[in-house]
Amino acid sequence: MDKLNLKPGVLTGTAVKELFAYCKEGGCALPAVNVIGSNSANAAMAAARIARAPIIIQLSHTGSQFFAGKTLDNGREQASIAGSVAGAHHVRTLAGVYGVPVVLHTDHCAKKLLPWLDGVIEADEVYYRQHGEPLFSTHMVDLSEQPLAENIEIAARYLARIAKMGMTLELEIGITGGEEDGVDNRGVAHERLYTNPADVLKVYDALSPLGNFNLAAAFGNTHGVYAPGNVKLRPTILRDSQRFVEERRKTRPKPVSLVFHGGSGSPQADIAEAVSYGVVKFNIDTDTQWAFTHPIKTFMDEKGAYLLTEVGNPEGADRPNKKYFDPRGWLHIGEQGVTVRLLAAYDDLGSRDRFVF
Repeated sequence: MDKLNLKPGVLTGTAVKELFAYCKEGGCALPAVNVIGSNSANAAMAAARIARAPIIIQLSHTGSQFFAGKTLDNGREQASIAGSVAGAHHVRTLAGVYGVPVVLHTDHCAKKLLPWLDGVIEADEVYYRQHGEPLFSTHMVDLSEQPLAENIEIAARYLARIAKMGMTLELEIGITGGEEDGVDNRGVAHERLYTNPADVLKVYDALSPLGNFNLAAAFGNTHGVYAPGNVKLRPTILRDSQRFVEERRKTRPKPVSLVFHGGSGSPQADIAEAVSYGVVKFNIDTDTQWAFTHPIKTFMDEKGAYLLTEVGNPEGADRPNKKYFDPRGWLHIGEQGVTVRLLAAYDDLGSRDRFVF
């Protein structure tokens, strides 16, 4: 299979559709990393440059708020909206400089957070009128806590709106366990962690006529990282769902582009199996948070004697410590940690060096 040729920068419209189709056909997937500022966004693009593969950069509601600044009032979602827009412009400004293709995405949006997504889509529409493409590539609505009919109805409404700009919608059915972005699913009934293939067909029937969509179908996924044995993934649910839709609607194999939520800490064998069933997007957040923080802690521990005062250290009472406490030094150590973790993800997902740009 020939490598897919892509243009550096933020991908939109047909380019996004072709990218996910290529991944599904070629048996690979892309890491989707949550960013909260320039450090994590830049680390993600650095990984993509080394891997010679696109990166999915996504902003959540609270991540967007953090991007804007935690001191801002967010009572009407204004900080989260502004942070999403600011993050998107940051990535748009630098993606070409890094020389990498980026899928720019907003992550989990529960029903109570829809006003945030509405504001971001309004920014897309303004950008579209000015530039002929939306600000973001894709958006997610996460109504998995709601009844399936309501979930599909709201998703259809949003897909119809953003499809006018050629955008792809992501939605979730079933429940991803754990806690993420203020949504706590740690106590949900066990059976809700596994999707019924018949529900996947309902989503397919409702959304396929409207536009392009990706589906996060739960198969035991959990946000966060837990001790071995506490999370029981069943990737065969994805296989069975694809076959169910294919048989009932006489489609080509793997008719649905799937998303793996809660990817951090997952066994490589489960990742590879899920990708073989049509997963094209792999969310990774907890692992990259750890990859950022742990090397910084190591640096702080090793250089602790140089971080107690501005002047004075084991080398002398008059020796300055600026080169140790300057945030540019230790923040970059965190960035490098994120980049290394994402490169491992590219390898697990089979997408390293599968593209030309």
